[in-house]
Amino acid sequence: MATSFSSLALTQTLSFLPLVQGDTDYRAERREEPGLIETVLAQHGTTVIFVRDGMLAVPNGQAAKVDFETAAVRLASVPGDYVLRGFGGKLDALDVMGVIAVFLGAHGDDPDNVRQVVAFDVSGLAHDGDAQIDRKGGNQAYFAATDLLDKVMGRFDWVALQDFAPHSSAREVGWATTAVALSMWHAAQLYCPRCGSPVLPANAGWAQRCTNEGCRANKSLLFPRVEPAVIVSIVDGQDRLLLQHNKAWKDPARYSVCAGFVEAGENLEHACRREAEEETGLKLGEVKYLGSQPWPFPASLMVAFKARALSVDIQVDRRETTEAAFFTRDEFTEALVSGRIVPPGKSTIARYMIEEWYGRKL
Repeated sequence: MATSFSSLALTQTLSFLPLVQGDTDYRAERREEPGLIETVLAQHGTTVIFVRDGMLAVPNGQAAKVDFETAAVRLASVPGDYVLRGFGGKLDALDVMGVIAVFLGAHGDDPDNVRQVVAFDVSGLAHDGDAQIDRKGGNQAYFAATDLLDKVMGRFDWVALQDFAPHSSAREVGWATTAVALSMWHAAQLYCPRCGSPVLPANAGWAQRCTNEGCRANKSLLFPRVEPAVIVSIVDGQDRLLLQHNKAWKDPARYSVCAGFVEAGENLEHACRREAEEETGLKLGEVKYLGSQPWPFPASLMVAFKARALSVDIQVDRRETTEAAFFTRDEFTEALVSGRIVPPGKSTIARYMIEEWYGRKL
């Protein structure tokens, strides 16, 4: 008996995603070393990058380049030993300043040429204008450190990760994604969820420790939470792609694929089926994994799937999804050319999922 060909049969996992980690080794086993950040900064070849309020520091004048298709943009960086000297050789002033140093890891196979990377999250500094730092406190180390940061930050532009990622190398995008993710977590969790006391960074920026003696006595650490979300490209029996418009999007032409957060007690495939039915009324058949990437806005992990719709009777919920329709490739091309549809941004996993179905770059 003849059987119909599944449009998912030849689907492969996505070969490239913009925000996945590059070739840097986290060196996670070193995070608990006492004085690790000072040690790393003092070593030859260490690079320091900067993040502030979810934005990344790039060299002065490079922020304008993100609007150009092929322009290359790099992270602003400062030698680690230069930063350490500016702090007087010790990082005791960091907590007072509200600056968080994060050890991002190292890259390079040659033991004599290992390059290490530290991110300085300066979100907690009190700023007067773009670069002037409020000089609170009174010790010499504090004044020296604020003078240093005032000097180097005055040379930077600041760009969002979504804008930076399409213009840089996989290595720097890996650094940037991790730095932004940890920066946003530290900014969101200022107090211990157990007792409400203030927290301080620990484990080279990858954890927090409560300042309350009761919590400290338990030697327990707080770690970043990651919120899984599913995103699904849905095709019908004719291999048409479902695209939908979310009510929250300001641009009425913005269309993308189905997505939503995983709920307590369900697996990823169940979340795909539930979100699709809630938003569009469609039941899904076969579901196939495509890939995943972090989306640190503020703390998501996007897990991508492709699925077959069992019907084409779309019933949007009107609360979240206001419009949805199946498109052939020709119909999608016409909608793109006419401007009736604006695709997802270049840093999103959704764009690469659509390209996988479309068979070409957008």
